Amino acid sequence: MSTPVSQPTDDPLARERAHLAESRAALRAMREDVESLDIRDVTANWVNAEVLSRQIDERIKALADLSDTPLFFGRLDYLHAPGADRAEGAEGERFYIGRRHVHDADGDPMVIDWRAPVSQPFYRASKKDPMDIGLRRRFGYTGGDLTAYEDEHLSDPAEAARTSKLLQQEIERPRVGPMRDIVATIQPEQDEIVRSGLGGTVCVQGGPGTGKTAVGLHRVAYLLYAHRERLARTGTLVIGPNRSFLHYIEQVLPALGELAVQQATVDDLVAHVEVRGTDDAPAALVKGDARMAEVLRRALYAHVTMPTEPVVVVRGSRRWRVPAYELEEIVRELLDRDIRYGAAREALPQRIAHAVLVQMERAGEAPDDRVQDAVARNSAVKAAVKAVWPAVEPAKLVLRLLTDADFLAEHAEGILDAEEQKTILWAKPVRSVKSAKWSAADAVLIDEVTDLVQRTPSLGHVVLDEAQDLSPMQYRAVGRRCTTGSATVLGDLAQGTTPWATRSWEEALAHLGKPDAVVEELTAGFRVPTDVIAYASRLLPHIAPGLTPVASVRENPGFFEVRAVAGAGDVVAACEELLRNEGSTGLIAADARIAALAEALDAAGIGYLSPGEETTRETRLTLVPASLAKGLEYDYVVLDEPQAVVDGEPDERTGLRRLYVALTRAVSGLIVTHGAGLPAQLT
Repeated sequence: MSTPVSQPTDDPLARERAHLAESRAALRAMREDVESLDIRDVTANWVNAEVLSRQIDERIKALADLSDTPLFFGRLDYLHAPGADRAEGAEGERFYIGRRHVHDADGDPMVIDWRAPVSQPFYRASKKDPMDIGLRRRFGYTGGDLTAYEDEHLSDPAEAARTSKLLQQEIERPRVGPMRDIVATIQPEQDEIVRSGLGGTVCVQGGPGTGKTAVGLHRVAYLLYAHRERLARTGTLVIGPNRSFLHYIEQVLPALGELAVQQATVDDLVAHVEVRGTDDAPAALVKGDARMAEVLRRALYAHVTMPTEPVVVVRGSRRWRVPAYELEEIVRELLDRDIRYGAAREALPQRIAHAVLVQMERAGEAPDDRVQDAVARNSAVKAAVKAVWPAVEPAKLVLRLLTDADFLAEHAEGILDAEEQKTILWAKPVRSVKSAKWSAADAVLIDEVTDLVQRTPSLGHVVLDEAQDLSPMQYRAVGRRCTTGSATVLGDLAQGTTPWATRSWEEALAHLGKPDAVVEELTAGFRVPTDVIAYASRLLPHIAPGLTPVASVRENPGFFEVRAVAGAGDVVAACEELLRNEGSTGLIAADARIAALAEALDAAGIGYLSPGEETTRETRLTLVPASLAKGLEYDYVVLDEPQAVVDGEPDERTGLRRLYVALTRAVSGLIVTHGAGLPAQLT
């Protein structure tokens, strides 16, 4: 049962604060109830006790009350009871919308989870479609204290539609520390993506500040709410571009009470070998090409050879002979079935044993399954399998392809030309898999072969962020992790900064194995000021022609300045200027200039952090190499020497894309400093 609508008291704010205090007390009681559970009499053995104890610990963590995080942020007053027949004049109900469900001692809800169907109108109701909502109330907080509220009377034709000031303040609020959830500010077009079903894959194209990362994380939280049992069995995974990014977003899901979501980079997924080497751009481009999948498949199945000798199985005084032609039929049938190399190899001895059993039955014997298993383990059968369908170690196969020119030429014929083959061949011979200096692209190749040998387990749902930077082979590696599940793909084609960056989402989704995915585009910018996004958008015709520019919907225009400077001292002065404001500041520069800027900051006595380290009240400046800026946000940014950012990349288009990323990291203000000239595309 929800809270009945009643007439407001003389002090509505005091009443709402009282409800907040009662809700916090109820949440505390819910946690204490779980903490007091005695499981000694309900567990049959220590394994059950351990599992149940772990589940209780997770439940206790999920019920934690974060003192500086609002327990509820909105209220809905329905005109009628949800689901009731309106003709009956059913009394409306009131629901407080928050991050998690809270109920009182009687089980009646005091706060409704934002993911519940009854909460949906908080995000989607409008004057045109009030969705049976008489009043939508938003709450303003200072820390964890409720300090303001704002009402929208959606069913009152006399009240004009207006922009919520509390909503704008929450969107523009300065941030210190990791990424926050956006449950209080989800927009209708974002909510539609968040609540899309588990069965389908969704690709979200979104420019800077459109909230695509937050939408992806909130979609995971929603799916866990709507399909908890299924996803508890199959698992969920968030994939980010690097560790700094994952550290930045890692608190969003726990703040929503979701603790069971794994996080990883693509490199983590394919970590079959230690990566100690790097590829130049041409080699990485060929290794990341989807054509490599066929080269690897050919090289693997080339190990299968047709039998030329019969298999003779001796059992007691009898000898059973399976002729070579019959063995060949078995091998060809397994190849035609197109099952995994390892699965077929495991099936082969059983198929040979079955052929022997057929002969036994014809001779009047009555063998059973135990006899078949014994024949399959016979030394003659084992020897035949080893000769015909040998075991293959994926890393050794890839090593041979990269070091043996003849072997590569044989299996890349008609797929890679001679120059491409030469590009990926290693110049020096390598003794073993362990001594090889594998690159990140090599590890992806090994993962491809590993899957050809043995199927990769599939998760229920995968979120792939900053997807535009993946190679086709990396998309295949991610796709293997959700073959029977679904995915949320997040990215911005304009921010692709690798030589193999995604050209179109249709192509990328085909490599992922999800060609039927729905592509949604977010074009409303909530985090980047108007002047900043307009300046950065000058680059779009040069880096992503045809892409819709982001339109900032913020009322606060922010702060923007392009400033000529004489040296590092002036850059440091710009940082000091921005640090006088509340919130975080990022100093972003070309990787080659980081050391000099760090020295200048040290000389000025200004403390700073590296990307991924959590800002504090005392240290709010982060020194960010341009190569690590993607996905991160700061209230204020100093961007040092744009031309150096462009020049730091192997080609101009990639450099301009890297610059576009760096220009769009600011939430409230940006100072662009330059001693050299600006890129022509900006002027």
